Amino acid sequence: MNLLGAGLSLDRIAEQVNRSPSTVSYWLKRHGLRANGSVRFGPKPVLERSDLARLADAGLSVPEMAQQMDCTAALVRRYLERYGLASRQAANRAASRRAAADGVRTIELNCKHHGLTDHVSRARGSYRCMRCRAERVSEQRRRIKRGLIERAGGRCVLCGYDRCAAALQFHHLDPDQKAFHLSRQGVTRSWSRALAEAEKCALLCANCHAEVEVGFCCVPPGSDRAAPRGGLEPPNLD
Repeated sequence: MNLLGAGLSLDRIAEQVNRSPSTVSYWLKRHGLRANGSVRFGPKPVLERSDLARLADAGLSVPEMAQQMDCTAALVRRYLERYGLASRQAANRAASRRAAADGVRTIELNCKHHGLTDHVSRARGSYRCMRCRAERVSEQRRRIKRGLIERAGGRCVLCGYDRCAAALQFHHLDPDQKAFHLSRQGVTRSWSRALAEAEKCALLCANCHAEVEVGFCCVPPGSDRAAPRGGLEPPNLD
């Protein structure tokens, strides 16, 4: 087992233990082991069309098919070509080229995360899953807001609420200095622009923000400066 772990071939192991390669091969099979390089250099399995078609319809890539079929990716590509089948990436590329040539902006492609879904065109004739794009934007929005809240002290400056980031909001102390709302649209801007706008604000919970807006209470002078402020580099929040 140590010789296999060291990456030795069947012939090299035979030399080490002073036995014939056939004897070593017999005992490897007896113990349920496989010689190094057996997948690449050993007898190639025959891949059935029905099995490959099922994996292709499931949207698997060539490496994923190879893992399922316990063979090399090159063998999978060879049989896909022989049977006239295509992996997810190959089918998407062919459909994208046709759509780009016809000037089609939105087409249905197979996404590895969401299956068949709409894809929208982007530069260089490629297409991107609209659901993946929406999720990426939402995550970026949450990431920026978490960073802004962290740099604003992490809690409401009036009541100290800090349990849920979704309930914390940015109140502009001087409405005349407001460039944009730090709401859902505001935190999709660049980190530096969002941070510069947050510097004009006090961090409030939703309840305190509503009370301040209607004049029930006010933000004490200097409350926006009580929290530590950071630089222009976004924090590592992963």
